Amino acid sequence: MDGLVTAPGVPALPRVPLLTARDLAGCEHRLALDAGAVEEPVVVNGLVVEVDVDDIEIPVEDPSATRRKEAAALHRRRVAQTIRELHADTPDAVVTVDGDTAGRRAAATLAACERGVPWILEAVLPDDRVAGRRGSSEALVHVGDGYVPVIVVNHRITVSDTDGTAVTTPLGSWAPARDLTRSVRRHRRDVLRVAHLTRLLQHAGVASSAGTAGVIGLDADCILVHDLRPAVGAQGTDEPARDPLADYDATLAVRREIAAGTVTTAPSRIGECRSCRWWARCGPELDAAHDVSLVVTGSQTSVLRAAGITTVDDLARGDVPPEVAAEFPGGDLSDAVTVARAWLADVPLVRRVERPTVARADVEVDVDMESHGEDGAYLWGTLLTDRTDPTVPVEYRPFATWDPLPTTDEARSFAEFWGWLIGRRDTAVAAGKTFAAYCYSQSAENRWLLGSAKRFAGMPGIPTVEAVTAFITSSEWVDVYEAVGASFICPQGKGLKRIAPVAGFSWRDPEAGGEASMEWYRVAVGFEGTVPDVASRERILRYNEDDVWATKVLREWIDGRAAQDIPHRDDLQP
Repeated sequence: MDGLVTAPGVPALPRVPLLTARDLAGCEHRLALDAGAVEEPVVVNGLVVEVDVDDIEIPVEDPSATRRKEAAALHRRRVAQTIRELHADTPDAVVTVDGDTAGRRAAATLAACERGVPWILEAVLPDDRVAGRRGSSEALVHVGDGYVPVIVVNHRITVSDTDGTAVTTPLGSWAPARDLTRSVRRHRRDVLRVAHLTRLLQHAGVASSAGTAGVIGLDADCILVHDLRPAVGAQGTDEPARDPLADYDATLAVRREIAAGTVTTAPSRIGECRSCRWWARCGPELDAAHDVSLVVTGSQTSVLRAAGITTVDDLARGDVPPEVAAEFPGGDLSDAVTVARAWLADVPLVRRVERPTVARADVEVDVDMESHGEDGAYLWGTLLTDRTDPTVPVEYRPFATWDPLPTTDEARSFAEFWGWLIGRRDTAVAAGKTFAAYCYSQSAENRWLLGSAKRFAGMPGIPTVEAVTAFITSSEWVDVYEAVGASFICPQGKGLKRIAPVAGFSWRDPEAGGEASMEWYRVAVGFEGTVPDVASRERILRYNEDDVWATKVLREWIDGRAAQDIPHRDDLQP
């Protein structure tokens, strides 16, 4: 095949399961546990950590992971339907693979390939038992002398760029060309998956010699084309030569050995742990070891371990070589030392300044937005406080649409929210009062403020993008999350659910949280044809109301009692 490296003959290893593309990225220890390679008792410092093996043989998946999978599955169904509709005039151009077993579906996929069907959806490829891999592709597209894989992912794969370098093709067709309006947003997992599928296509003897593959992202407005052939770096730059298939082959070789148990792995806390089904096992092991990964990020953990700092106790002593401090990634080493000391002392929050501060105003509005995945923002909750007039009630006011997203009714609820918010501001300013609106972590609110202004431009009550930009970049829009970061070191994280309880606030619903609210929303609006549930709407509103109250309570506490309630970093000793 022109420009493609032939799949290497890798000898079979004992006990190696067939790996999917998911097994090629993320936590290596998770792969070892999934493969059953770690069966011995967990021993830390000579002590057996008590783990009930019966409970971890088939771990329960975290609900948040389940919801993400459901959202991704819905996105794949929508894209498949769009592709079928694009070829409605030529129904023979698209075949959707069916079958009650993986083997039958693989046979049906190969049969469609032999017929030269242009688009094969929900394809399953034959297992490659020599190389130890299996996989399926949302689509296979006939290109030249064979097929290229096209996968569907639930994240954004390009960014807007007037001097773009992306190569794209319209959805439903295959005509790759440089897209001057986009640049590639790099996702190594995507490249590994299409390389994995390309090797499986080669194994089945139906791969195209084009050496390309496609990815359909969250916006589903084009197919991003990846070139998998070896290439040198751009002339005149330090960009290294790249060979995606060779990179994939090397990754697969390492992961095979991990799955076989011939490479030893150990747990280490990373972002993936939040929803990993194995955390019930790894968490106690890390706690017992006082593992340093419990208090720093993954990249910071690597730097510290390389310097011989492997435990929280080591870091808390602060005896860190100067070169480590100079190379410490993504943060201040002194903060990491403070976090380690706070972890040992079981202190949830530490002052970094003598007097914590947050901006205040005469008229204050707390804001919290609820969205459903990437479909839109269905609820804007507000809480008005007039500090100059105690007769004005502090009232929660929501602006919502209960039509299932995506819906143009979102424009109405957003316009009503914006008009109310700016109306309160203009009234305050006209009365000679100062005004401020508050949110917690403005990135989400800003995204939907700007996104709504763009998507619904020209509809009644919708502000211009310029008006929204002017507001969110002004001193009248205050991010309490940033105020927390400026005044405190947060050993347990800076999320509102972590910090507000320190200020004395608690949520009425014990299951309150962003992930839970996604499920409540699905029930509330009658997602995918179910009967809408009014009780779930009320539950969402209570949760949203508590979020805006939590923001208010937290910022008022920062401006009041925080200095006397929270220890200063200098008060903590190693």
